[in-house]
Amino acid sequence: MSKVFVNIGLSLDGYMAPEGMTIENWHQPERWGAKWGALMAWALNQKYLREILEFGPGGEIGPVNDMVRYTMERTGANIMGKRMFEQGEISWPEEAPFHTPVYVLTHEKREPWMVPGGTTFHFVNDGPESALEQAKESAGDRDVRISGGADVIQQYLNLGVVEQLEIALAPVLFYGGRRLFENLRETGPQFRIDSVLDDPAATHLRYVRP
Repeated sequence: MSKVFVNIGLSLDGYMAPEGMTIENWHQPERWGAKWGALMAWALNQKYLREILEFGPGGEIGPVNDMVRYTMERTGANIMGKRMFEQGEISWPEEAPFHTPVYVLTHEKREPWMVPGGTTFHFVNDGPESALEQAKESAGDRDVRISGGADVIQQYLNLGVVEQLEIALAPVLFYGGRRLFENLRETGPQFRIDSVLDDPAATHLRYVRP
């Protein structure tokens, strides 16, 4: 049966993105680039991800690379917020690294945008529940990934629909930025530890609903 899951990188002090990593400052990476690079170094060194991001040959193989591959292959649809989409629109390669339908939560009305490689962005104006319903229908028997950013993940946690929470916890400190676990209701879902995979660059924690 199709699952709804979150899979993200997180700093040791609980931030998904560092201070200053905004669309306005996108061309000033000196304000945020080093911290973001440290957070995602574990991922950008994996052979599978380097291939789909067109970073060229090389990269690590092993359990973490297999985990990245599994995450991509299990995903039948993605959901993200407008901020994440806008940042990606100017930084992803022409063949965006999703290869699935992507549902973007936004107030902007826009026709679907198809890019090479099987990714189509759909712009959803009527809320997170509608986006999830459409994503599930598109995903079929594959899973729906809530990709980010933090506010979108919080909305789905508050709706109680996230069944699996996968966090790559990197040993870096941001001291500010966009926190993952804010604005959550006390009645939100509870999780238990399912698995832990670690290497020097990150600890990969997988939580599931009891």
